[in-house]
Amino acid sequence: MVDAINELELTVSRKIPAPRQKVFDAWLSPRVMEKFMLPGGSDMTSKVTNDPVRGGRFSILMKTAEKEIPHAGTYLEIDPHSRLAFTWESPHSLDDSVVTIDFTEVEPGVTEITLHQVKFRSEEARDGHIGGWTAILTALEKTLG
Repeated sequence: MVDAINELELTVSRKIPAPRQKVFDAWLSPRVMEKFMLPGGSDMTSKVTNDPVRGGRFSILMKTAEKEIPHAGTYLEIDPHSRLAFTWESPHSLDDSVVTIDFTEVEPGVTEITLHQVKFRSEEARDGHIGGWTAILTALEKTLG
């Protein structure tokens, strides 16, 4: 059973009408990340700090009126404008969960983001992250629009 949980993964994609460099850079700017790391929508705020180098750490504190949800991780790969990979530490994922984001220019000024995450505590946790990442990508598109 443990192996099945470790094999849980997700992939979400979205085309964003913005240049690839701008979309990529948004994921490394704490000021911009605070505007889109909001899976709870307008009822949520976030505080972001990071050291965007390979081996550097980041921290995202998502807050609602009722609770605070801490997220953190370590950057594993930063390939400018193409790929980010980082560990994802949250109350709902396993400690060795990894998120990989690929950035592909599908046409001039349009970037496709493909976000892949592995290792969750349960199917419910994975499904919650699908909703969360989808909301984050929607907020990212609005932030860059």
